[in-house]
Amino acid sequence: MINLQKTIIIAEAGVNHNGDLERAKELIKVAAKAGADFVKFQTFKADKIVSKQAKKASYQAKNINDGDDSQYNMLKKLEIPDAWYPELLDLCKLEGIKFLSTGFDNDSINFLDELPIELFKIPSGEITNKPYLEHIATKKKPVILSTGMADIKEIKDAVTVLINAGLDKSGLTILHCNTEYPTPMADVNLKAMLHIKKELGVEIGYSDHTLGIEVPIAAVALGAKVIEKHFTLDRNLPGPDHKASLEPDELFEMIKSIRNIEMAIGGNGIKEPSTSEKENKKVVRKSIHTSKALAKGHVIKESDLIALRPGDGLSMMNDSQVIGRKLARDLNEFHKISISDLL
Repeated sequence: MINLQKTIIIAEAGVNHNGDLERAKELIKVAAKAGADFVKFQTFKADKIVSKQAKKASYQAKNINDGDDSQYNMLKKLEIPDAWYPELLDLCKLEGIKFLSTGFDNDSINFLDELPIELFKIPSGEITNKPYLEHIATKKKPVILSTGMADIKEIKDAVTVLINAGLDKSGLTILHCNTEYPTPMADVNLKAMLHIKKELGVEIGYSDHTLGIEVPIAAVALGAKVIEKHFTLDRNLPGPDHKASLEPDELFEMIKSIRNIEMAIGGNGIKEPSTSEKENKKVVRKSIHTSKALAKGHVIKESDLIALRPGDGLSMMNDSQVIGRKLARDLNEFHKISISDLL
């Protein structure tokens, strides 16, 4: 099972390395510096995941704008060579961040299973790929499942396949997701994340493709245990995902905000004064004071009293303890009354 004592933040480098090993390494350094738990790439061979006749998604064609409509040609340029992995893994260890990669076919899953990775990430596009799901389940590692484009029945069907093939349900986390890059705010439907939790009884999270950092932060406030977000070194770089990715300073701000939200929602849930505000009670609240000078023996009336700061004396909630009592001594105007002042 994944350690979900805190929100797991996956910084999705994806294919934003653009086929450049040094850029991939820089992405690892940025993710580590920002405080992400995982930096995630994508492992595939174009020949095994897309036909040469397949066209780019509209957002891919728009973001790349190179006049080539071939999805195969695009992905072929974005494959990570096997020789990169030892260097990427070593750098992750050096930088103190965990390495993760999404495998898009069975051979890629086998390859990743031989690496020191602790879980598998299933992308949205494979949620209806039964042989692929079964193959991942046989690896007996925790699974994070993205659900872009899926309805609740398809999600349930995928989960059934995984469990029947050997996955321990306690090791499953399901991410609500929308696969439009970038996702319009009106299409986020963040409450669907809660629907998944209710229907499937699993840990939930959110894989975000909106612009900005607001939605993943809101997801954490709603109970997301895993957040996945694309990032890039420069949003103006050519490639399918850069435009919907965070730049380094934005990734840092998102993670900082999520950690703040974790603290804000991590209390005991009981409405009581916090440690930091207890000292404010006597400064901000009010105590019973005299509204004017009063002589010894005077019987106190309501009009003789006024609520004034500080609040370290008798509370106005207990004015019945004072009204109708005689004074034991002369009191000046605005004197803070104590029980010793009364007969």
